[in-house]
Amino acid sequence: MAVPLHPALRTSIWVVAAPLALYSVFISLAMIPFFQRQISTLRWTDLNKPEQWGFATNQVTPFGLTTSDGETLYAWHIMPLPLYLENEGSLAKQKPGYADDVTATESFRLLKEDPNSRVVLYFHGAIRPSSYHALTDTSSYHVVAVDYRGYGHSTGVPSEEGVIEDASALVEWATTVAGIPPERLVLLGQSLGTAIVSAVAERYSEKGVEFAGVVLVAGFSDLATMLSEYRIGGLFPVLAPFRAWPFLLKLLRRCVVDKWRSTDRLGGLVRNTRNRLRLSLVHAKDDPDIPWSEDNKLFKAAVSESVGISNDTEFDEWKEERTVHQGADAFVSTWKSEPDIVVRQEVFPYGGHNNIMGYAPVSAAIMRSFDLLGAVSNQTIHTLI
Repeated sequence: MAVPLHPALRTSIWVVAAPLALYSVFISLAMIPFFQRQISTLRWTDLNKPEQWGFATNQVTPFGLTTSDGETLYAWHIMPLPLYLENEGSLAKQKPGYADDVTATESFRLLKEDPNSRVVLYFHGAIRPSSYHALTDTSSYHVVAVDYRGYGHSTGVPSEEGVIEDASALVEWATTVAGIPPERLVLLGQSLGTAIVSAVAERYSEKGVEFAGVVLVAGFSDLATMLSEYRIGGLFPVLAPFRAWPFLLKLLRRCVVDKWRSTDRLGGLVRNTRNRLRLSLVHAKDDPDIPWSEDNKLFKAAVSESVGISNDTEFDEWKEERTVHQGADAFVSTWKSEPDIVVRQEVFPYGGHNNIMGYAPVSAAIMRSFDLLGAVSNQTIHTLI
């Protein structure tokens, strides 16, 4: 005969059991490749009216581009606001909303016909229009971003190989359709986007293509390792509870389908560089989702082969000599090598996982990539004279 439980005890059991049951369902689904690839790509927002996020009419042009394997990707071209204001009259004649033929739009003409156009190709983790505002409200460069396959309005099913094809399609669109040479392109990735940028930058480096810069914000070494510490929204752990059972954690890591090994790819990027590289790693110390220490792994992976130091202790000592501390929660480590390679890691005290995109270190990293800091200094000198 069952003994009835005291109401307080029954409530306590539910308080503990319900989250565990939910977590078990989440982990079970996460072990299925289809759900793994969908977890980071769900979104239900209609983006064909950018004005609802505070952009000027026709400052943003939604359009589509086609990948090498026939998928159609939904994209945004965001003009720099100063350029928009200079051409507000002609842009007012452009039909708002999705452009069936982006090459026929006034915004595209202003991009392609300017011999000094600079473009940031933005590979996001999750779409946040505030990041686009931060990048374009006062700058001189355009931003182009895409939804990866199976994400938002894009066709297809997401996979590591497929998403890398998506990134390549955006690069090809920028260089061949828009006519922007690689030296005027910065590849910017945030969160998952850092893995995508690492992959596409390495792919093009194998072809001898060198971009103005590669900027990785809130990056991680590889997906399986990152999931061991990652917390969704800074609260809900993915694989962290299994660290108490290393054998089980190792087994679960093997079940991660898309590996996204950025450490291997950044090493290849540096190794393949023949002339110039600006690789910037930016992370907020207070990032609740991905620990800032992941950037230490990326920095080491990028430079250790070139400097010939594999031992962790020796490498840490070597790195410390090239580090400037800016308080207890901030530092900048810089490695420079011939012919013209600069790898820079900056840990900033604030910004979390997403707000960091609007903070000074990210904007400054893009400016360094475009060598705009020198241009600003020279302009200031001429003004004073």
